Amino acid sequence: MEQKQEKFSTIGYIAAALGMCIGTGNVWRFPRVCAANGGGAFIIAWTIAMLVFAVPLLSTEMAFGKKTRLGCIGSFRNVGGKKYTWMGFFVAAVCFFLMSYYCVLQGYCLKYAVNSVTSAFKPNLSTETTSAMWTAFTDSRAQVILFHAIGFALACFIVYQGIAGGIEKFCKVAIPALFIILVGLAIYAVTLNGANQGLQYLFTVKKEYILSPNTWIQAFIQAAWSTGAGWGFIITYANYVGEEEDVPTSCLIMGLGDNLGAILSALVVIPAICALSATPEAANEALSQGNFGLTFIYIYQLFTTIPGGRFISFIFFGLLAIAAITSLFSMIEVGVKCVVDLGLPRKKAVVSVCFAGFLVGCFSCWSLVNIDNQDWVWGIGLLVSGAFIAILAWKYGVEKLRTQEVNAKGADVHLPKAYYTGCMYLIPVLVVIMVVYWLLQTKEWFPDTWLNPFIIQDNTGTVLLQFGVVILVGLALSKFFNTKTARGAMKDNKAAK
Repeated sequence: MEQKQEKFSTIGYIAAALGMCIGTGNVWRFPRVCAANGGGAFIIAWTIAMLVFAVPLLSTEMAFGKKTRLGCIGSFRNVGGKKYTWMGFFVAAVCFFLMSYYCVLQGYCLKYAVNSVTSAFKPNLSTETTSAMWTAFTDSRAQVILFHAIGFALACFIVYQGIAGGIEKFCKVAIPALFIILVGLAIYAVTLNGANQGLQYLFTVKKEYILSPNTWIQAFIQAAWSTGAGWGFIITYANYVGEEEDVPTSCLIMGLGDNLGAILSALVVIPAICALSATPEAANEALSQGNFGLTFIYIYQLFTTIPGGRFISFIFFGLLAIAAITSLFSMIEVGVKCVVDLGLPRKKAVVSVCFAGFLVGCFSCWSLVNIDNQDWVWGIGLLVSGAFIAILAWKYGVEKLRTQEVNAKGADVHLPKAYYTGCMYLIPVLVVIMVVYWLLQTKEWFPDTWLNPFIIQDNTGTVLLQFGVVILVGLALSKFFNTKTARGAMKDNKAAK
């Protein structure tokens, strides 16, 4: 028999949620996307996206999770009706595929933590050397798969321990530690010779970027990617909070915590790139490219230039791996909760979801082209997931949701009607405009292959193929989910009493 359903404490819930927000999405993804999209202009667009897209969606997800005590699939079915079940499946599937390649990133962090304590770490390494190290590692499929497997095994072990005994306990220690080391590294990075160029790049608003649709699309994707808006993980985590948990305050803390973590990360990475590049022109070229390896090339090099760098490098990449694990917990739990709702015991669900994620993630281990493809496809998928959650709010009644579930008893902060309602109606419209524009852009990038779904590149064809398969599977399995989720949830609720 299942044990009584566990619950987060308020601090534990916020720590676990921040664990999702403050991870490689901030330290690895934000600096490179920010740099590639003009620095200051991107920060403005991203802050607006956080307020317009992320915070309202996080509040909506938390309200639905508290109300239904079900995962993504069951929540969509219970709130919207059986015709909406496939949307819940799409949200869960997007999170699953994100999880599958996210663990590859965690493997990168583990590898560099190991590098820090081996002979690979030498004083004053050049950019050419650290670039060559990065290339040699990512080209070694066996190594990438090995660290990918280790990452999943660690995350699986902790999630296997449960909510309070595993996820909450871990996040309460890991997240404050990561903040402390980011603050210290940011202070050091901005004092380096040449760091001023990075600060100017980061905070100067360039007109051509602020007027570029690409900047805004990337900002919305980053807001979703780093906060978890649209992932379904807040729907899932909200299953484990008390009835009077403060929805708006919790979600605002997540948004602000994510912003702070991202800015701190950018203050480490971007000034370091400028300080360590041979020339200002080389620094600008590196920043504008938004290379996948920026953190691993330049931050690793930064550590080789400072006293005690080996130890600090180990701590940094170790904590970055830990931050990635805290994010991975959330993604795993989304799948686990959906499977538990079908009636499978929790521990079996954890092992099944992790093993499936590992197998699918091996595709992203194969090459940087593959992982870039998954980042492209499921980054867009996050926007679509967000639109589906907003549409579910329409079905339920946006104003009814705001007054009865979001601004419910226990809320110290109340989201205003004009703000919340306006954003929830605006989100699907914005998503349609952004996704259509973004996909049509690929016609200019790849005029001969933009609709070819069998070429691994950032084109429209690959998005349509992967989205199409997920949607068709969701529609085909809707009847199964509608029946099984009801029985499994009933069984789980009886066991929890």
